[in-house]
Amino acid sequence: QEDVDIPSRRVLITGATGLLGRAVFKEFNENNWNAVGCGYRRAQPRFEQINLLDSDAVHDIIHDFQPHVIVHCAAERRPDVVESQPDAASQLNVAASGNLAKEAAGVGAFLIYISTDYVFDGTSPPYKETDVPNPLNLYGKTKLDGEKAVLENNEDAAVLRIPVLYGEVERLEESAVTVMFDKVQFSNKSANMDHWQQRFPTNVKDVASVCRQLAEKRMQDPSVKGTFHWSGNEQMTKYEMACAIADAFNLPSSHLRPITDCPVVGALRPRNAQLDCSKLEMLGIGQRTPFRAGIKESLWPFLVDKRWRQTVFH
Repeated sequence: QEDVDIPSRRVLITGATGLLGRAVFKEFNENNWNAVGCGYRRAQPRFEQINLLDSDAVHDIIHDFQPHVIVHCAAERRPDVVESQPDAASQLNVAASGNLAKEAAGVGAFLIYISTDYVFDGTSPPYKETDVPNPLNLYGKTKLDGEKAVLENNEDAAVLRIPVLYGEVERLEESAVTVMFDKVQFSNKSANMDHWQQRFPTNVKDVASVCRQLAEKRMQDPSVKGTFHWSGNEQMTKYEMACAIADAFNLPSSHLRPITDCPVVGALRPRNAQLDCSKLEMLGIGQRTPFRAGIKESLWPFLVDKRWRQTVFH
């Protein structure tokens, strides 16, 4: 039996079972990296099962695998869950991130910590990396505290802030963008859609590509570190995304109702936390999938009326 040539560049991905983590794992794996993913509840058999709150287990996998790069995707990213379970969210988003950064420094691995546009209050976009954060909700605060914990424990790490994500989901609820598909498809009842908050939906494949490009740039240039922003560049409210989804699949959108008031339930959201991505662009790093193309690719398996497949794809 011939030996399989395993690439010499090693990357460890946390949260590899999640929407972003799966895309990051795939991106590195398909571009000549030796990628190991770890997860918790859904890990086996494909990924290593690690509880990131177990510092011994984290130490062991990092010392055994000796990664050159760690992409830390694991987080509690649902703002309303963070509000209801603040201690658990803080353990994962802050304490585990700080510990991971310390362990990465111990083996000289480049850590990329995935953060969020919700570190900003949304009152004066677009935001550069140097702008002062002011999170409105506890989710944004835990992610900002996670950034600080990472950079305090590992000054050579990178923080990558990103906005709302979508991509190839296992369930529609995996993304705040794809979860709207059923409301779009079932046009027999009207659906209220937020038309207040300005969002920049971003494809996980693009974020994954940016992570890989950043990692490869860092392997050539040790000065690549600190905070970076990446985002799609199409500004849309949820109502506008829903209309674009309807349009992509030739579905009606007249039942969708734009709600222009500030939402009153759940965690506070920033009105417009647009990220300025010029710092990465100046490094020659980036990738953007047009929203309609990306959303069609993500959602077609969930089409209820299969006749549309013929009209959409032929």
